[in-house]
Amino acid sequence: MSRNKDGAGCTGVCPCTSPCPIGESLRMIGGKWKLRIICTLYVDGTQRYNDLVRKTSGVTNAMLSSSLKELEADGIVVRKQYEEIPPRVEYSLTERGRGLWPILHRLAHWAAGDEYDGDA
Repeated sequence: MSRNKDGAGCTGVCPCTSPCPIGESLRMIGGKWKLRIICTLYVDGTQRYNDLVRKTSGVTNAMLSSSLKELEADGIVVRKQYEEIPPRVEYSLTERGRGLWPILHRLAHWAAGDEYDGDA
C-alpha cells in the first residue's frame, strides 16, 4: 500500500482522498445506536419516536435524540412533524439511507464469514 505525498490516503488500493470517504461514511453510521436505528427503519418502515425507543432497547432518550439528529443532518433519516395536538413526529429513511441497506447486508455477511448471495 502506498501513501499520497501528503500521507492523507492510500493510492492504488482504495479511493481515499482527504478527507477519506470511508472514514466519513463510518462517522455517519458509526456507534452503537445509529446502525440499530437504520436497520429498524429499513425493516419496519416509518416509526414514531416511542416506537424507536422500544425497538432499540437500552438507548437513552438523549442518545436516541442525538443519533436521530445526526442521521438527519447527514441526509440518512428524515423527520416529519405533523401539526396536531398532541404533536406527532415520524422518522423514516431517505433514499440515501435506503441505499445503505445493501452495503450493510453485505458487510454483515462478510463479518459472519458467510458467502454473499447478492440478495439484499
